[in-house]
Amino acid sequence: MAEVALRVNPHPGRNGGATPRRTRTVCIADGFLPFSAHPVFRMSPLSANHADALPSAAPLPGDSHTHTFRCRHAGGEVAEYARAARDMGLPFLAATDHIPHPGGGTDGLHMTLAELPGYAAAVLEARDALSYPVLLGLEAEFELARDRDWLTALLSRHPFDLVLGSVHCGDHWRLTPASPEATPAKIRAIWTDYARNVIELARSGAFDVVAHPDLAKRTGLLPPPDLLEETMFPALDAIAEAGAAIEINTSGLVHPAGEPYPSLPLLRRARALGIPVCFGSDAHAPKDVAQFFPAAVALARAAGYSTYAVFSRRVRREIPIPLPA
Repeated sequence: MAEVALRVNPHPGRNGGATPRRTRTVCIADGFLPFSAHPVFRMSPLSANHADALPSAAPLPGDSHTHTFRCRHAGGEVAEYARAARDMGLPFLAATDHIPHPGGGTDGLHMTLAELPGYAAAVLEARDALSYPVLLGLEAEFELARDRDWLTALLSRHPFDLVLGSVHCGDHWRLTPASPEATPAKIRAIWTDYARNVIELARSGAFDVVAHPDLAKRTGLLPPPDLLEETMFPALDAIAEAGAAIEINTSGLVHPAGEPYPSLPLLRRARALGIPVCFGSDAHAPKDVAQFFPAAVALARAAGYSTYAVFSRRVRREIPIPLPA
C-alpha cells in the first residue's frame, strides 16, 4: 500500500543489548494477570480476567492513548471515552492522561498530583458502570520523568496498566517548513536532538510504549530518507533493545505532518527489529476515539504486522490485529 494513501489531511527489545528487557511478554493463551486488590481497583468480573472481556471479533484494535479534561487541553471524562469505544466495538480503551507535574502545580498540560486518585477512581467507575475493559495508564513526558526516583514513587501509587513515554520538547513544536529558521541544517539538528531524546527514553527502561515515535514531524518538518535513517533507525534499535513497544498514533493525520506516527519506513524497520505495536488515537475528545484506525490497521499490515500489544498491570501480550471488514 502506498504511503500517500494515508495522507488524509496534510494541513487542517531484542535481548543482548546494554539495557535488559524489562517488559515480560505473555503468550496469547495465558490471558491477562488480575488487577490487585488496591482500594481504587477492587476486583470485579471484568478486572479479574481481561482476556474473558475482550471481544473475539472486534472490528478495530483497542485504543491505547486518550486524554481527559484533566490535561487542561482536552475535554471529557473517562466514562465518555469508554462509552464511545464500547459503542464502536473496540475491545478496550486505555485512559492515558499526562503525568502530574513534578512541581506539584499545573502548567495547563498536566493534572495535579492531588487529582491523581480521582483519575484512577474515574477509570474504575467507568469500567464498573459500563461493564467494559478500561485500562489505567499515563503518558509520561520524558522531560518531566528524568527523575527516576520521583517517577517510581508516582507509579507505585496505583496499579497502572501501561505507561506511555513521549518526547515533547524541542524546536519541532514551533518551526514549520515556512519558517525562515527551518534551514536544512536546522531540520537536521531538530531530528538529531529528538532522536537522542528517544534513545535516552528507551534506555531508561521506565516505559512500556514509546508514543508517537517520530513526533518531530508534527508541524510538517518531514525528514529526507537519509536523515530519517540516520537519526531514527538508532532510536528504533534502542527501543528494541529495551523490549518496549511503539504506538501507531493516528493524530498525525490531523496535524500538518499529514500521516500517522510513525511513517511506513520506520514501521517496517520496527517490524524487522521485532518491536511490538499498539494503536492510539491520542484523542482529546470522546468523538476522536479510534479516529483513522482503519488507516492505522492498513499501515500496520503493510509493514508486516499481524498482532498488536495489549497491557494489564504493565504486562504485555499480543493479540491478532483485526482483519479488514
